[in-house]
Amino acid sequence: MFSIMASKKFPLKGVLLATLLLMNTFLSRKCVTASPICPHGSDTCQVSLGDLFDRAVKLSHYIHSLSAEIFNEFDERYAQGRGFIAKTINSCHTSSLTTPEDKEQAQQIHHDDLLNVVLSVLRSWNDPLLHLVSEVQRIKEAPETILWKAMEIEEQNKKLLEGMEKIVGRVHPGDLGNEVYSRWSGLPSLQLADEDSRLFAFYNLLHCLRRDSHKIDNYLKLLKCRLIHDSNC
Repeated sequence: MFSIMASKKFPLKGVLLATLLLMNTFLSRKCVTASPICPHGSDTCQVSLGDLFDRAVKLSHYIHSLSAEIFNEFDERYAQGRGFIAKTINSCHTSSLTTPEDKEQAQQIHHDDLLNVVLSVLRSWNDPLLHLVSEVQRIKEAPETILWKAMEIEEQNKKLLEGMEKIVGRVHPGDLGNEVYSRWSGLPSLQLADEDSRLFAFYNLLHCLRRDSHKIDNYLKLLKCRLIHDSNC
């Protein structure tokens, strides 16, 4: 996965050290995500609601951290001087969902509705993340770190969604929430022949991913405080 070639600029010793550091970061992060929040397909989950929330919060924070990193890396490598940020206002596919914009707004929403918001946003990212992984490989000279992070986010978003469905089922047995989500129609934009337009489509998608993953991270921390009565809140 991490093929870093030695050169005059990067001697072999330095390359090996960089590779080891990268692998160490990868392995330490995988400790957060080595197991699903609850065993997939099990009818009864033997994990307490508090532990389920602990795992969900850690996983959502991990996803948000990766989302911020992949956006910053893409921005630095491909978006400098192109004026992309001015075009991203209200252009996320999840903008059609009614979501609280900040902690204060989220505190005004009943926890049942906030749980459904989390499910809706996570479901809305299944399709775009799947195509992000396939299409990012077509970007010229895309760093392997961007591809790895896209793959990791896609995998962990599915895992977090499964965990949230377990949590909703635990809070309201028999009710996994409705199937409301926002459909994404951005694939043609990721395949445009014009380089600027195609790179902006990637930039916008990663910008929205960073925004939504931050929202989910905040919502889950708030829900944990409400439903678990965490003394650390």
